[in-house]
Amino acid sequence: MSLSMSQMTLPALTRGLRTLSALLTKGEAWAKDNGVDPADLASARLFEDMAPLTGQIQRVSDSAKFAVARLAGVESPAMPDDEVTFADMQARIAKTIAYIEGIDAAQLDGTEGKTIELKFPNGEFSMTGSAYLSGFVLPNFYFHLTTAYDILRHKGVPVGKLDYLGVIA
Repeated sequence: MSLSMSQMTLPALTRGLRTLSALLTKGEAWAKDNGVDPADLASARLFEDMAPLTGQIQRVSDSAKFAVARLAGVESPAMPDDEVTFADMQARIAKTIAYIEGIDAAQLDGTEGKTIELKFPNGEFSMTGSAYLSGFVLPNFYFHLTTAYDILRHKGVPVGKLDYLGVIA
C-alpha cells in the first residue's frame, strides 16, 4: 500500500506544529519560573548568523503553509513575520494549523507529478510535487522545528527527545 500526498503532508505538518506549540509552552513556563525574561528567550539564537527563536517559528509556519498552498494550488494566508512574544508565536502556529486543517485531502492527492516552481535569490528550481515534498518541504520544516527545539534546549529549557517527538500515534 502506498501513501498519498495528503497522508504524507497533512499529518506530518500539523503534528510538527502542535509539537512546536507544546515546546513553546514549556519554554515560556520555564522562563517565568526561572526569572528569565521571555523576550530574551524569544530573541535567542544558536549562532549570530542564524534566525532567533521567533524566526524559526516563522520558517516552520512558512514551510507548512506554502507547501500546502503550492501543492493544492491555492493561496496561503499572509503572515507578516512580526512575532515578538510567545503569545505571538503561538497565535501564528494556531493560524497555520487552522489553515492546513482547512485543506481537503483531495486537493493534495494526485499532485505527485505536479510541477512546482520555486524562485530564490540564488536561482529558480523546478521539481515534481513528490520531489518538492520529500526533498524540500519536509527537510526544511524539520530543520527549523529542530532548530527551535535546540534554541530552547541550549538556553536551559528542560525539553528532551520525547518532547520533540510529541504524541506518538
